[in-house]
Amino acid sequence: MTCAPAIGSVTVAGVEDYFGETVAARYDESSAEMFAPEAVNPAVDVLAGLAGDGRALELGIGTGRIALPLAGRGVPVSGIDLSSAMAARLRAKPGGDGIEVAIGDFATTRVEGTFSVAYLVYNTIGNLTTQDAQVECFRNAAAHLAPGGCFVIEVGVPDLRKLPPGQTVVPFDLSPTHWGFDLYDVATQSMSSYHARVADGRGEFRAIPFRYVWPAELDLMARLAGLRLRSRWESWDGKPFTHESEQHISVWEKPLG
Repeated sequence: MTCAPAIGSVTVAGVEDYFGETVAARYDESSAEMFAPEAVNPAVDVLAGLAGDGRALELGIGTGRIALPLAGRGVPVSGIDLSSAMAARLRAKPGGDGIEVAIGDFATTRVEGTFSVAYLVYNTIGNLTTQDAQVECFRNAAAHLAPGGCFVIEVGVPDLRKLPPGQTVVPFDLSPTHWGFDLYDVATQSMSSYHARVADGRGEFRAIPFRYVWPAELDLMARLAGLRLRSRWESWDGKPFTHESEQHISVWEKPLG
């Protein structure tokens, strides 16, 4: 599937960065609902509990939506992100200069030390658009974890039940100023999110490619990395994961021995 390039995207070390300056400049505002306390605090509660007295590593740290409040709980946080523009927004915020951020592909980039918890939130695992890259991400996370440490992913369950035969597009937002559609290719597990915005008489279009992934597939990736499933919930407050769940928070553990 050929995807239209995102406005402001750049290439970093051979990997396309779809979260450049144009996106970073308005990221917090465009994702405002995800910055609300009711979205942030339950995630931080879980991650702080898993970190304990240890360190936390965020893969795809972005502008610090989770990292900053987690650090505010006294947890030392480091991060990896492909986008220097997003990392710059993080560093400019109060407390951001105390978080170490390595610029690079979070499937392969290493930082020093070991961690009690590594985590990927808000569907960020899908930004790795091949199965091989997602497998390498699990291996990278496992390599950073101390024995007994946990790798946590928050990601949506693919919406394929919304696709009648012959249809490949699912709308996810239709408002006076924004139209959003997901385009699926079930043969390759690839999808692209298309965004069209109109504001102040100006129009803008961008597309971001993803690879959707099933919970069972993630469990196999974890096994390949030497991790085992510890918990899976529908939400950060521990609601059970069922066949009707639209997302899951999964926790895999690195064995002690």
